[in-house]
Amino acid sequence: MTYLMCLFLLGLVFGLVAVASNPSPYFAALGLVVVAGMGCGILAGHGGPFLSLVLFLIYLGGMLVVFAYSAALAAEPYPESWGSRAVLVYMALYALALGGGLFLFRGGWYEYSWVTADELADFSLSRGDMGGVALMYSFGGGMLLVSAGVLLLTLFVVLELTRGLSRGALRAV
Repeated sequence: MTYLMCLFLLGLVFGLVAVASNPSPYFAALGLVVVAGMGCGILAGHGGPFLSLVLFLIYLGGMLVVFAYSAALAAEPYPESWGSRAVLVYMALYALALGGGLFLFRGGWYEYSWVTADELADFSLSRGDMGGVALMYSFGGGMLLVSAGVLLLTLFVVLELTRGLSRGALRAV
């Protein structure tokens, strides 16, 4: 299980580096899918399979629609891919900063601190994420409205940012 969690964490870090270093929304969306999948795998490994499934479905259903809109409005004729020089320089700088951070904080990581919510499952009547499920269903209506408003606001912000000086795809003809 520790090797699987290390694989998920490594994929999460590489996905974050891919998102942060790529200026094109076409290729950054793939990095976001990798980050969402790896983050939900980490959550599922630590005893929250329902929460990870809900987050993955909401993320892919909501936020990737926003990135599809931004990719359609950006309309770059020659987007920069992961093999271009500028993106490789940014990836190398982020990897160097990550290595420096790992060197600074290397003393506090131990495998025995990776416990799951279901480690004491023999002594409980329900799984570790059942309390969160009940709380999500009891207070879910207000949070659903807040989440829908935040996603709508995010959509307008992304559309405004990708509009640019030429008004993007929404310019008046």
